[in-house]
Amino acid sequence: MTKSPPPSEELIRQLSQFDLKVGELALELRAMVLEEVPAAVERLVRVYAFVFWYSLTGRMMDAFCQVVVYPKGVNLMFNRGAELEDPDGVLVGEGKIIRHIKVRRPEDLKNPHLRRFIRAALKHAKSIAKERRAFAKEKESAGGSTKPSTRASAKRRRRSVD
Repeated sequence: MTKSPPPSEELIRQLSQFDLKVGELALELRAMVLEEVPAAVERLVRVYAFVFWYSLTGRMMDAFCQVVVYPKGVNLMFNRGAELEDPDGVLVGEGKIIRHIKVRRPEDLKNPHLRRFIRAALKHAKSIAKERRAFAKEKESAGGSTKPSTRASAKRRRRSVD
């Protein structure tokens, strides 16, 4: 694995507002994401929580995962987690799209599902981007403006985490 780049001063400043143990968990998850996907672009945002999200393009719509920092712990969130295969029921969440894995203790970082889901989410994001490009090309050549079925597209894109 490649070593992840050091965190920015802004990231450290934002994490300093949290308990040291929570900040350490967040930095470990960050390192894990960047080890699995060295080409990932990292962006920081403060919303209801402190979030650093990752995409290959730097665009939020292309993000494949996020590290979400709360006062008592960290979640590794998958933007389209509901579309990922999860036969062991590891992912948490009841919404239509987003799922996450809770990380509350250093031992949680040893969960092999973390890295598997990061890789699966990246693969899924790439397939979505490929589908978007193909649709745009098809639309351009046909002169049409119909949108593909999201539900059908999601079914075609389901990916295994193995």
